[in-house]
Amino acid sequence: MSAPRVPTIAVLGASGYVGSVLSPLLARRPGSLRLVARRECPVPAGAAAAVEPIAADLTDHAAVARAVADADVVLHLVKHSGDWRLPEEDPAATEPVNVGTMRSVVEVLASRPPAADRPPPLVVFAGACTQIGHTPDHPMDGTEPDDPGTEYDRQNLAAENLLMRASRAGVVRGISLRLATVFGQSPTAGAPDAGVVTTMIRKALDGSPLTMWHDGTVVRDITYVEDVGRAFVAAIDRPDRLVGRHWMIGSGRADRLGDVFGTVAESVAAATGRPPVPVVTVTPPGAAVVTDFLNVYIDPAPFRSATGWWARTSLREGIDRTVATLLPRPVSAATP
Repeated sequence: MSAPRVPTIAVLGASGYVGSVLSPLLARRPGSLRLVARRECPVPAGAAAAVEPIAADLTDHAAVARAVADADVVLHLVKHSGDWRLPEEDPAATEPVNVGTMRSVVEVLASRPPAADRPPPLVVFAGACTQIGHTPDHPMDGTEPDDPGTEYDRQNLAAENLLMRASRAGVVRGISLRLATVFGQSPTAGAPDAGVVTTMIRKALDGSPLTMWHDGTVVRDITYVEDVGRAFVAAIDRPDRLVGRHWMIGSGRADRLGDVFGTVAESVAAATGRPPVPVVTVTPPGAAVVTDFLNVYIDPAPFRSATGWWARTSLREGIDRTVATLLPRPVSAATP
């Protein structure tokens, strides 16, 4: 009797913010793990999987083919490395990464001969909850119509639509996880968190005031990055009820940004022994877009019902972990 086939998981964008947190979670599990990014990723410590780091430019169709052609699971975490606002300024510069990579993935997998002994490859895409456009004043559960209002969200939706068309055609099993606001500097992260919450933590550690572009009542679903990594693992483990649609991934909390920034100030004060820095309102910059001022609520219950996943980390715990990771370490005195 032959041994069971070892599945191959390809992580595209493995050196990025979410990818560098997810990769160590997957490396703990037996199997074959391919970590693909523009720069070669380190092999996670204590890996149980057979890990193959690959440095590749994923705007090159041939490079995508080498990365995914034999994969059983593809985790598509690729985004243009510039600021998320860059698509508004230069969409032609970001489209080859944000959309073109998915186009190559589905074309490569569609050309693969079907196998009687295994299902079509599973492709899980990291989307954004703001793809719907103008967010409603109630929790989003994934049933809302899509009308994206920014180029970033239009490109995310275009990539997701490519995946869903391929899934309906039966050449892949496609799942899109639309993420809420992801935050946190995990000790395992290989890339810095450039999001607003961790940016404010860095400012507070520097002793600078925390600035808001509104009165602080704008609501966000703030989800710790390690919980997001576990959501992708849950999608891999229980795909059957997920395939063919998108799912909202978030904490299920509705945190006012004024309260979030206040919690940041308190956490940094507790860690440093300094007074909390002030939280102030300033005039929005010209680069602000409509989504900066919209409330974003997430109802993660459908995904939880399908997979058993839930966001375990409270806002304060995630902020405290990030502060501890970013806190400057004292320089040890030299031994005489």
